Amino acid sequence: MALYSEKVMDHFRNPRNVGVIEDADGVGEVGNAKCGDIMKIYLKIKDDKIDDVKFETFGCGSAIASSSMATELIKGQPVSEALKLTNQAVTEALDGLPAHKLHCSVLAEEAIKAAMKDYYDRHGIAYDESQFPAAHDCEHCGV
Repeated sequence: MALYSEKVMDHFRNPRNVGVIEDADGVGEVGNAKCGDIMKIYLKIKDDKIDDVKFETFGCGSAIASSSMATELIKGQPVSEALKLTNQAVTEALDGLPAHKLHCSVLAEEAIKAAMKDYYDRHGIAYDESQFPAAHDCEHCGV
């Protein structure tokens, strides 16, 4: 059995939604340079839907694939649905990740939530703090 699924390899080799949205409505950055995985998500929101989403990721193939898949899963979705995205959904959509790479899907979820929180803060929109838990400590690198 291969270490990575065909979907992981496809999203690593041909990542979707790579880039920057200069006039983004929300931007979220998570990760740690000591760990080596840093994700930045840019959101453009129109009529309470994710109109566009881009990402920049510094990290391994699993981090790039997780970022790519996460953006695909939320693009065009209502904001309320995008907030429900979980790392498990990202992992499942990629047909799995090795156990030692699951932190990449967690970072993708956290980056999207950080961008959504930034959107709410920038636009003075009230929200439930429990929707935005603090970023996790990276068990992978001990940071």
